[in-house]
Amino acid sequence: MTIARIAALLLATAITATPVMAQEPVIAQDRDSGPEARPLYNRDQWLPPTVPTSDEVLRIPVPADYNAPKGSFVLVGGRLFDGTGKPARPATVVVQGKSITAVLSPGDRNWPADAVVYDVAGKTVMPGLIDLHTHLTNFRSADAANVYSSAGISGAESVMRGQWRMGIFLQAGVTSMRDVGSHGDAPFVLKRAQAAGEIPGPRIFAAGQLITQTGGHAAIHAFGPGFPEVPNGNPNSMTRIASGPDQWREAVRIQFAKGADLIKLASEYSQAEITAAVDEAHSLGLPVTTDTETQYIDMAIRAGVDSIEHPLPRSDAAIALMARRGIASVPTFVPYRLVMRTWGGGYFGSTSRRFELNEESILAMGRKMRRAGIKMGIGLDLISDWPDYMPGAYINELESFELIGYTKTEALVAATKTSAEIMHMGDRLGTIEPGKLADIIVVDGNPDEDFAALRKVRTAFVGGRLMLQDGRLYKPPHEEVPMPERK
Repeated sequence: MTIARIAALLLATAITATPVMAQEPVIAQDRDSGPEARPLYNRDQWLPPTVPTSDEVLRIPVPADYNAPKGSFVLVGGRLFDGTGKPARPATVVVQGKSITAVLSPGDRNWPADAVVYDVAGKTVMPGLIDLHTHLTNFRSADAANVYSSAGISGAESVMRGQWRMGIFLQAGVTSMRDVGSHGDAPFVLKRAQAAGEIPGPRIFAAGQLITQTGGHAAIHAFGPGFPEVPNGNPNSMTRIASGPDQWREAVRIQFAKGADLIKLASEYSQAEITAAVDEAHSLGLPVTTDTETQYIDMAIRAGVDSIEHPLPRSDAAIALMARRGIASVPTFVPYRLVMRTWGGGYFGSTSRRFELNEESILAMGRKMRRAGIKMGIGLDLISDWPDYMPGAYINELESFELIGYTKTEALVAATKTSAEIMHMGDRLGTIEPGKLADIIVVDGNPDEDFAALRKVRTAFVGGRLMLQDGRLYKPPHEEVPMPERK
């Protein structure tokens, strides 16, 4: 079996599933005449602004200054690209704890006397980049000789793989990652460690396990050799298989219990299954994204999903409904370009990729969504060893946005402000403004004029913590705690 074939199988499955087409066909137009999908539940009425909450989608009550570093710092002398779409300008950025407290005009020194001062003259200060589609614990190429290696990966190895990838992304200027399917509780362990400042890396918004049906996309990750099913209770699986609406609801509840920030679904599924999953997730306050295509996009729209991954085939009617319903897209042009160039020219042997796909078709789909006014963010889907292509892969995705009609400024806004909005974190991330979290990068050069400058990310703060210094991962030295005195 070729490496290309094995890699394709790892993303999909060669198992034969019950044909969904045997059901009553679902068309996108049906959504307007059918029952209204449950909206995402907003708990703000129960949590007034005076109540401190965690910096995650569910806004869990926490003590004041929870996970906030002590002290303050200022970035002086640089040009500020604030992510709002305004032109870059000279400015000073003031940070106290984990939050931006002021953006000052050059020459204004109204900052705390004990603040650490960083001279960033000649550099661009901007919001940290966001990657909306990652799989932190995905296999590496050395594992490809065993198509089932992903099913048996240990929790310890999953965490180590995730930490390796986090470092690569941080060095490329990514300060937030949306993990849309990883092994067991590994993404939640990494999320907690990063938030506490224990490891350097981007903040993580985790979906937990990807949910699909028997034979659905990525279902093979939940099986062993000969296709014996690994029990869904196995904490090391990256995929949870569910059959029927009740199991799809239960699968959502399991991810919620682990600490999910969103739910990730993948075709194939029935209309009843995806409707049940979205209804359950929205009742819990969790947004839903789905890896899907063709008729399954119609079902996802009808169910009321919040975003749809990838530039896969869909009808013009579906695109119009996505725009009308405010359903976002994360097109992920880069991985499909890599598939075409490294996997023998396409997906082969995959039951969940049964359509024509090429480098022109993915851009054509992006242009259609752009013209329709669909909100689009940046996601890379760098599996296997593909993180080795960073930061070039991120730059290539930004250039793809240019190819479908974005300006350079608009593409960088998509990478920051818009991507934060798609994560339902637009009130805290994505721009450099007072009150926002201090997720900031410092770049040699002007990335709003030349994306290649993003190859020179020198400094990164995540939540006010210095995590990248001189282009290297930074961890503060251990501070000794005195031994207790003998009583």
